[in-house]
Amino acid sequence: MRLTLLGTGTSFGVPQIGCDCAVCHSSDPRDRRSRTAALIEDNGSTLLVDTPPELRLQLLAAGTRRLDGVLFTHEHADHVAGIDDLRIFSVRQKATLPCYGARETVEFLRASYRYIFDQSVKPYEGTSKPRLSLEVLEPGRATTIAGLPVLPLAFEHGHTRVLGFRIGAVAYLTDVKAVPEDARRQLAGVTVLVLNALWWRPHPTHLSIPEAIETARAIGARRTILTHLTHETSHADLLAQLPEGIEPGYDGQTVEVTP
Repeated sequence: MRLTLLGTGTSFGVPQIGCDCAVCHSSDPRDRRSRTAALIEDNGSTLLVDTPPELRLQLLAAGTRRLDGVLFTHEHADHVAGIDDLRIFSVRQKATLPCYGARETVEFLRASYRYIFDQSVKPYEGTSKPRLSLEVLEPGRATTIAGLPVLPLAFEHGHTRVLGFRIGAVAYLTDVKAVPEDARRQLAGVTVLVLNALWWRPHPTHLSIPEAIETARAIGARRTILTHLTHETSHADLLAQLPEGIEPGYDGQTVEVTP
């Protein structure tokens, strides 16, 4: 199985517009963080997690030619606003691309992107629109998507909830504030954990870096990669401060995952 981190930045991205801080002007390419998304590839299938605003550029950089399904963590703009970039896949694959999310996320997408999901809205002759289907995932209920085992888990995220995903030996959790004991049990045995870690100080709806370290230790993955990072921490500085087995992710990072 291969994991690719397409984007590892917070909702503002890094560099932030109009910011003069050292990280925003860093020459280290690992400090350029687009909004969070990931690819999971195994047994000839490719799943995409989220469609951020930079999706087209992220998929071009990854050399992605095919998608077999899309998993949505939640409905916030930095995770869904690039949905139209899925159009090329349904056009080239000449098939409907299945998309999955929690019930409230599915309802949001259906209402917000009516031109895609309302079948009465037809593209003008000679043009196209994304051909996507929406399917509801029930948290805690394992399913198979494109031949891959997917376990969706629900977590609190402010006024909404976010889905995290266990896909075989990989767990992908972003925008979570806490990982309760029941979820930790269901994540036991993962090899690679991707976990959000905003900054060193507390935040009301996201794990801080210290909270992410504590959570990673409790889950016990062999390797934990932090995502959803801000301009308050450079890659190099954060890497030097993290304990063994925990590292900051960066855009374009690929990980070969073994059980």
